[in-house]
Amino acid sequence: MNYTRRIYDSILAEHLSAHRQMAFLSGPRQVGKTATARRVGAFYLDWDNRNHQDLILQGPEAVARHCGLQIAAREPVVIVFDELHKFSRWKNFLKGLFDTYEARCRIVVTGSARLDVYRRGGDSLMGRYFPYRLHPFTTAELARSTSGPEPISPPQPISNDAWDALWRHGGFPEPFLKRSPRFSHRWRTLRDERLFKEELRDLTRVHEFGLLQTLARLLATRSGGQLIYANLAGEIQVSPHTAQAWVGVLASTYYGFLVRPWFRNVSRALRKEPKWYVRDWSGVGDPGAKAETFAAGHLLKAVEYWTDAGWGDFELYYLRDKQKREVDFLVTKNDRPWFLVEIKQRETSLSPALAHFQQQTGAAHAFQAVLELPYAEVDCYAETVPVVVPARTLFSQWV
Repeated sequence: MNYTRRIYDSILAEHLSAHRQMAFLSGPRQVGKTATARRVGAFYLDWDNRNHQDLILQGPEAVARHCGLQIAAREPVVIVFDELHKFSRWKNFLKGLFDTYEARCRIVVTGSARLDVYRRGGDSLMGRYFPYRLHPFTTAELARSTSGPEPISPPQPISNDAWDALWRHGGFPEPFLKRSPRFSHRWRTLRDERLFKEELRDLTRVHEFGLLQTLARLLATRSGGQLIYANLAGEIQVSPHTAQAWVGVLASTYYGFLVRPWFRNVSRALRKEPKWYVRDWSGVGDPGAKAETFAAGHLLKAVEYWTDAGWGDFELYYLRDKQKREVDFLVTKNDRPWFLVEIKQRETSLSPALAHFQQQTGAAHAFQAVLELPYAEVDCYAETVPVVVPARTLFSQWV
């Protein structure tokens, strides 16, 4: 299998053939945004390249001449802009280029945290773009490089080697493909350094930058845990409001993400405390926390991909009540519970919490996904009562 091909290649190609809007590709550093964009772009302009920067600074007309937009052509010219959000007037530049040459070009814009954050603030480009959020490799993407006509696909096996590499080295392309423990360790260290130096310091303007790094180190060891901001604040000697704001900063820069509790129609449900997950599960030490983080990464990619592809509005939650009954994940579609997922490494005795919360929420499906069960050629979504399924089968049906 050619692992360099991404599922995002197909959705981007579909976008460029079907829509006039610009495509905004955002996601964590080194997840493959530039490689995906360059495979479809006839012209590639990188703000970090001095020559490209000089051209962009001359304005939309100069870029149009460079890309030959004044020449009649059967198909629109694809132009890729990388790291353009570092240009202070990037929105006005794109607005001018798009409004003038919409019929003659298709525009792809890539960036990491700052693109997504700045895009959401005072959005003068509304109606002119569709966002796509890129994620690392997951089980389904390694089994198939294109998405199906529906959110849920038929099950598809991946090799034991690929499953093991995904678990050990994570889904970011470089460490996954290298499959070297030493390389993976060095890659994670350098990636975190760049995140702090180039994303957080520039983006957040947090004066107590050392404390923010301390918070990140704490959270790196607590993936899958509930966050109580008062306790977290006490550990780093800041106010609970500051701790909550800094967690939000770390989430906005793709260091990790929050999963909030679902409490609607659930008696005595928890309502406040979110759970925290890091984006890269390969560095999580505790096996149970790693298993849950592994699944959380798969599910976050699925709900964001399904939403970006236009199949509906999907969200990821967890369930817990005051009797300490808990299910790891709930996926909603258009604000209605769709399916529950409980993650186990090897336990095949069905958790009673699945039946309880399925009855409470009305979810159509309830799965106990077991990581150590071998792949089975079964459609998990044919089941409507709580059922134990192999994780590699269930995960292969997502994206």
